[in-house]
Amino acid sequence: MFRGAGTVLNVLTVLVGAGLGVLLGHRLPQRARDVVTDGLGLLTLLVAALSAASVVDPALQAEVGGGAPVLIVLGALLVGGIVGSLLRIEQRLERLGGAVQRRLGSGARSAAGGRERFIEGFVTASLVFCVGPLTVLGSLSDGLGRGIDQLALKSTLDGFAAVAFAASLGWGVAASALTVGVVQGGLTLTGFLLGGFLSDAQVSAITASGGLMLVGVALRLLRIRPVPVADLLPGLLVAPILVSVVSALR
Repeated sequence: MFRGAGTVLNVLTVLVGAGLGVLLGHRLPQRARDVVTDGLGLLTLLVAALSAASVVDPALQAEVGGGAPVLIVLGALLVGGIVGSLLRIEQRLERLGGAVQRRLGSGARSAAGGRERFIEGFVTASLVFCVGPLTVLGSLSDGLGRGIDQLALKSTLDGFAAVAFAASLGWGVAASALTVGVVQGGLTLTGFLLGGFLSDAQVSAITASGGLMLVGVALRLLRIRPVPVADLLPGLLVAPILVSVVSALR
């Protein structure tokens, strides 16, 4: 199995799932689609809670101390949010969604909901599929040559999620396969180049930070608050750096 096979599999499951979702979506009333989206929001909250629980991971606490993990995650979100807002990541991601829609032509424009619905599907699905422990751990494991078991599991979950998302949000969900390919491909390449550079504690910090970001995604899905989660994504890079700094200062 070649390195990167997990990402290829994930892209294919998202495309297939989104296609099935669009076909089913036209046969579902709006109320049913709203219920599906709400269910995904609640499920995302569950996954977020499980991921955020990594803040109490023994390896992380052993490396930085008992009280530091929460502060590390907080620092990652704050610093990452500032960097992301200055770089306008959320806005650029939305623009990318609009550009992809225009490239797809009349097929995308004819989807119910138009441009706004397409962008919402693209952004929401991109964040759900790319922010989480399996994205980081699975891609790094693939890059390190340890197999694609984790990404195979993620691909299955994403495929079913893509069906549900696309039934409600349309073809924008299929476009998120581009984001999946770029993000996971980049992480796989990082794992290949850096080898075992990241410690278990650093991976736990990334996972916990990603879990809190998923809470923001859930709030968007539940239509509670449009949290600019994409602007927080640099926090996934800040978290392992803070672990190293705190560990060195102990």
